[in-house]
Amino acid sequence: MSLDYPHRRFNQLTREWVLVSPHRARRPWLGQVEKTSQADPPAYDPGCYLCPGNARAGGVKNPDYTGTFVFDNDFAALLPDTQSETHDTPPDSLFVTEPEPGICRVVCFSSRHDLTLPELSPAEVKEVIRTWTDQTHELGQRDFINYVQVFENKGAMMGCSNPHPHSQIWAVNHLPNEPQKEYQAQQRHWLNQNACLLCDYLAEEIQRGERIVAENRDFTALVPFWAVWPFEIIVIANHHCGALTDLNVLEQTALADILRRVTARYDNLFEISFPYSLGFHQAPTDGHPHEEWHFHAHFYPPLLRSATVKKFMVGYEMLAEAQRDLTPEQAAERLRGLSEVHYTAR
Repeated sequence: MSLDYPHRRFNQLTREWVLVSPHRARRPWLGQVEKTSQADPPAYDPGCYLCPGNARAGGVKNPDYTGTFVFDNDFAALLPDTQSETHDTPPDSLFVTEPEPGICRVVCFSSRHDLTLPELSPAEVKEVIRTWTDQTHELGQRDFINYVQVFENKGAMMGCSNPHPHSQIWAVNHLPNEPQKEYQAQQRHWLNQNACLLCDYLAEEIQRGERIVAENRDFTALVPFWAVWPFEIIVIANHHCGALTDLNVLEQTALADILRRVTARYDNLFEISFPYSLGFHQAPTDGHPHEEWHFHAHFYPPLLRSATVKKFMVGYEMLAEAQRDLTPEQAAERLRGLSEVHYTAR
């Protein structure tokens, strides 16, 4: 279904449209060109505030950890002791605020300063997933936490403030905007169709096959029909489950496998450490059953044409609606054709 003329596609998860303009991929580029890293990072950096034994920016010294390492963010965007009482705001006020208590944590993938997800061993990636799962469970048990967002910003291009491979967890009181959109869409489908939205969507994608990038027994990685970012990928659980905490040991192993394979393909695309934002969308932890929710992860990578040319979300994208040049089918074909052996290991 790789249409070669301008058209719009509907995102079933957010109920928003994206404009696809395939002919624009041929336009000349004289715009911003990004810098690429010139040197391989060391295994240990004495100046890194995430490496074992080093002092963090807040002055606390890290332990000499060897596996994953979790700590409360020294400069957290959320604070657990934020007052939870609502303000006395008139119902017709145009200036509405509400408190947002929460907890922000950092998860270092390993003691190695130089190894990203595709360069870690399968066992090491599985340990990262176990840590994300344990953190989701622990934080989700707290009375004032109703949603746990696990995410990774990889690379300076995505605003990562430290190159030591790590992720973050923000546990919040209210359901944030993006999960809220997906919750409403999944709930609507569940009530209207008596079925799971992503179960139905994944079955269609598997039947068509044109946007599938990688798969195993428990997970499928594909470029979504409604993708906004050039090489965007969604990873969907093959069976209906709601969160990291629903996965058994074998499914954790399968998730580690699919994440390593996807990120290796990303790095092999332009033979660089490929930047992206990765995030898991899992069921709220508000104590209510969420049968409609289907566990999945989003990869949002910015690169478009090369290691130095990225997609900008400006102008029409900011003021009207999202737009992309490369079709999702073309992106999937390129990613499918790449090796899953990391280019540095060949």
